[in-house]
Amino acid sequence: MIEFRMPSLGADMDAGTLVEWLKKPGDPVRHGDIMAVVETQKGAIEIEVFDDGVLDQILTKPGEKVPVGHVIATIRGADEPPGEGPLPVGAPPPPPTAASAMPPASKVTPPPPVECPTRQISVTPAARHRAAELGIDLGQIEPGPDGIIGLDQIEAAKRPPPPEPERKPAGISFEEMRKAIAAAMAKSHREIPHYYVSSTIDVSLLMGWLEAENERRSLPARLLYAVPLIRALALALAETPELNGHYIDGRFLPATHVNMGIAVAMRGGGLIAPAIAKVEALTMDAMMDKLRDLVGRVRSGRLRSSELSEGTVTFSNLGEDTADEVLPIIYPPQVAIIGCGKIAKRPWVSEGSLVVRRTLTVSVAGDHRVSDGRRAARFLSRFEQLLKSPEAL
Repeated sequence: MIEFRMPSLGADMDAGTLVEWLKKPGDPVRHGDIMAVVETQKGAIEIEVFDDGVLDQILTKPGEKVPVGHVIATIRGADEPPGEGPLPVGAPPPPPTAASAMPPASKVTPPPPVECPTRQISVTPAARHRAAELGIDLGQIEPGPDGIIGLDQIEAAKRPPPPEPERKPAGISFEEMRKAIAAAMAKSHREIPHYYVSSTIDVSLLMGWLEAENERRSLPARLLYAVPLIRALALALAETPELNGHYIDGRFLPATHVNMGIAVAMRGGGLIAPAIAKVEALTMDAMMDKLRDLVGRVRSGRLRSSELSEGTVTFSNLGEDTADEVLPIIYPPQVAIIGCGKIAKRPWVSEGSLVVRRTLTVSVAGDHRVSDGRRAARFLSRFEQLLKSPEAL
């Protein structure tokens, strides 16, 4: 039996409120299925399952606030017998077995004989004509109370099933979110020995390439400049494992992939950094699709638990018309965060001449328990080198 627990969705979370179960006991579940919706200080989060099996028991009712790590359901293997013992109060009963659904043997009345495999169907001519127009199989239509298939039954069969009611995400309290961010950042500042390294990079080649690339693309297929930045960061991080991973229980656990948290500003205030998994393996087009999807779901409050718990490093891009530089604070248990200011035109010395170039200041905040400024400086140097050949990214 597998215990399905309330997940930790970041260093700032100690409990979550169960909003809704999307599976019921007896339902098969597979890795990646959405099991439930949990409300946190970051909003309503869809909780995924990471095991295959059958949902056995639900142990938490909607509306209950549950500590991180608390068992909220159990999952059994497909061939494993159901769990024994009474279900918790409020949990839905298990589906009846064939034996439990049968009345006592003395009261069972055998059904009348049925001619198989065909059945006689009475259909009105108008109904038969309409069914032929719609391509409806009359053998799949149940007759009316009079035993005849008429137009009413045909029209009912063609109607699509009623849509499932829209599941509205729980409201977000930006005051509570700000408290959660403050608590996490205070903990990070208090416990992590930060160091900072920054470098100003000439991105004129990158921006020239991007403008030419977008010119030949249709409007929906165009790339944001953050996409090649993320791609180059992922490749540089893959070569600098000390900046990509988690520090847990006094030791560093390097990550096998770059799951990059992307800091996204929310409408109405607040900031959240869900992760895009395995960014080092994504093309720029795939990255753009992922980024567009992620930002859209952040703004509509439809994030998944893995996106908030599996990030291995965070990227904070201030964007256009902002500040020149940002010195971000690491989000534990991660060991590094990368920040970019705005792209701005500045005087630049190139081959002995003073010219105007578009430049970007990139900062790395690292955890001194795991790495040092020299490694971060090498990382920035590799990042700059990659940006000089944007067509190869």
